[in-house]
Amino acid sequence: MSEIIKIAIDAMGGDFAPDNEIDGAILAASENKSNLHLILTGDEKFLAAELNKRKNIPSNISIVNATEVITMDDSPSETFKTKPDSSLAVALNLVKSGKANGCISAGNTGAVLFNSTFKLGRLDKVGRPTIGSIFPTTGDITMVFDVGASVDCKPIHLFQYAIMGSMYMDIMYGIKNPSVGLLNVGEEKSKGDELTIKTYELLSNSKLNFIGNVEGRDILKGKCNVVICDGFVGNVILKFAESVLDFLKTSFKNYADESVMKKIKVGMMRGTMKDVLKRFDYQNYGGVPLLGVKGISIIGHGKSSPLAIKNMIMKAVEVHKKDLINRTENELRTINFSV
Repeated sequence: MSEIIKIAIDAMGGDFAPDNEIDGAILAASENKSNLHLILTGDEKFLAAELNKRKNIPSNISIVNATEVITMDDSPSETFKTKPDSSLAVALNLVKSGKANGCISAGNTGAVLFNSTFKLGRLDKVGRPTIGSIFPTTGDITMVFDVGASVDCKPIHLFQYAIMGSMYMDIMYGIKNPSVGLLNVGEEKSKGDELTIKTYELLSNSKLNFIGNVEGRDILKGKCNVVICDGFVGNVILKFAESVLDFLKTSFKNYADESVMKKIKVGMMRGTMKDVLKRFDYQNYGGVPLLGVKGISIIGHGKSSPLAIKNMIMKAVEVHKKDLINRTENELRTINFSV
């Protein structure tokens, strides 16, 4: 008999909670009835009433009560103490206690980062956890680390991001010895500020497949598999990239509205454009795990659709099956981080 994987869902986190969380859970549970159990955390009576509005609810969905909700306006650090019974905290507690194999949340990103780090704890030798994001490229898969977990980093932190990012690409995507680039204002070794110059030295002296500095234009070219930068820069890049899809959709719509002939042209290209733009759509990737913590915590976009929620759930399942957390920690233990 195959293992039944249990995933806790912060049902009250996200811009469209709990509707999208519930609908996404139903999608995932319906497609994986024999080996998946989903736990919605939030106001039990409210969630039960919302579930009853849907038809054909899978039996592999349950609810665990939580009396508090973390909003997008809440201070991330304060929620850990002021809202101990939030839907997010309850979901993470299920992971910590072993009652769930992982959790997902599309709620307040800062709160997810803070609560995950302090509830689950950090892996041995990890100074700061990191989150990465997949970027569409003309070449191989590229992920950028960090995209917002920490905006103030030291060289050792960026070095650890590179190791964890490389492990992620190897374990999750089967890319052996992934190439690593350091995001900088130029390719020359001497370019950049003190942070990048010192990080360059650490990466150069490591066993990683470090190719040197890369520039912003190299990300979409797919010049390397893992791009390393501090969270401030990474988050700016991520938010800009996310705006590209809406920009392209609006541009095509405005072009089509100019005349019947242009509408026909766009219509003829619809299939091709849909396939191309799909690579820019975060919904297809769901969410990303917070790397560096002792448990599976998948962070998603606040506007996550039911499809994105479903893909977040399946990402958590995949991370569990591939034993990413333990394999990463074992690798980290073999490395000397003294600088």
